[in-house]
Amino acid sequence: MSDIIAAISTPPGQGGVGIVRISGDGSLGIMKKVFSECPEDPAPRHVYFGHVVDPDKTGPEAVIDEAVFIYMKAPHSYTCEDVVEIQAHGGPVGMKKILRTVIRNGARLAEPGEFTKLAFMNGRLDLTQAEAVMDIISAKTDLPYTIAESQLEGSLGRRIREIRQGLLDVLAQMAVNIDFPDEDIEEMEYDAFVSDVSREKENIVSLINSAPAGRITREGVKVAIVGSPNAGKSSLLNGLLGEERAIVTDVPGTTRDTIQEMMDVGGMPVILEDTAGIRDTQDQVEQIGIDRSRKALERADVVLFVVDGSRPLSDEDREIARAIRECGKEERTITILNKEDLSALSGEADIGEILDDPRVIQTSLLEGKYLDISVEKVSQEIERMIFAGTGSQIPSAVVTSERQLDALERACEQADSAVRMLRAGEALEICELGVHSAYDILGEVIGEEAGDQILDAVFSRFCLGK
Repeated sequence: MSDIIAAISTPPGQGGVGIVRISGDGSLGIMKKVFSECPEDPAPRHVYFGHVVDPDKTGPEAVIDEAVFIYMKAPHSYTCEDVVEIQAHGGPVGMKKILRTVIRNGARLAEPGEFTKLAFMNGRLDLTQAEAVMDIISAKTDLPYTIAESQLEGSLGRRIREIRQGLLDVLAQMAVNIDFPDEDIEEMEYDAFVSDVSREKENIVSLINSAPAGRITREGVKVAIVGSPNAGKSSLLNGLLGEERAIVTDVPGTTRDTIQEMMDVGGMPVILEDTAGIRDTQDQVEQIGIDRSRKALERADVVLFVVDGSRPLSDEDREIARAIRECGKEERTITILNKEDLSALSGEADIGEILDDPRVIQTSLLEGKYLDISVEKVSQEIERMIFAGTGSQIPSAVVTSERQLDALERACEQADSAVRMLRAGEALEICELGVHSAYDILGEVIGEEAGDQILDAVFSRFCLGK
């Protein structure tokens, strides 16, 4: 008999409703102890109203809270075991009392992710679907949520199984040829193996190529706002966010550190990073902020280069442009030529002298009518750059974790090795090893060949109660 596990499945803090989840053979028996109105034979998927009580007490003191409970009979539950959920008032004190009472009466506290781990171990989810559960919980905008939902439906797992089946067909045909060593293996047979393994290798490469999109949708597009002091960087951040997040003054060097905030652009999470102005300074604190600005520029997916158009280009502007070129970010840079409401002393031609083929937007980040128009133009240009060449279409089967990417890259190496050996006419017994390794490694992605170390690493990311 497996353990009965229990945990609070709703976020900590106050809420209208809180849920304690119990899973395992015997969970219903616990309910009969702690739920005063529990029927002797409750119907699955029905809601029952009553009171959670402490069976060690009597009278009014025994009552912990009014609640409802739902019984889900195995295998028709999240974990494929008997599951009971108690839904009570969502205060932290009451939730903890209910959980402690459940544990005293036969359950143990669940480990992080243990409910989902049971769903995986019992065959309800593969490992990519289990990872998608956490991606759904942590999604902050529509696009990563949509991808996670697709993963939970099994899109990546199905693609992996198709590739594995193709490799398995090759292994089966190789085995036939190996089992009859007295017969010559024709060259056309080797050519067929090369073609089949190469096809599956290209399918693996296609999944590997989806990893950057998976990373961006999971982690967000990193946008660094850079520029000389007092060019309007903080005004741009505040305008994009629609709130006063950064201090704005006429004094150069107000921003001493990087400021990170998230916004939604076309369903994609965008992490805006307002940086300290890059310039020569003797101020030790400001210099630390400038060093961080350079690091933000290096890790950015998109750069917003804010230039004060009301004055000629400064040495700081030229230094920032040089830093953009050195980081290889010219093609990912949008130049914001600010203060168009004032007399223009710098224009697009001047930007063309310091950056190749610049994308330039004329703006005024003053509070009022100019600001809304400018922010809309910048947001549209960021969205165009994010989805350049792809529209807003992201493949349904997307690699969304470093674990998946690592396994796919190793499988690709093994498949490629097998193709090279087949082309060289090596013995099939040798060639078969690479194909078999690729097949096994792909099994790690969906969990069919995953060891305890991989499983522990995946489920340790989960919160309690999921």
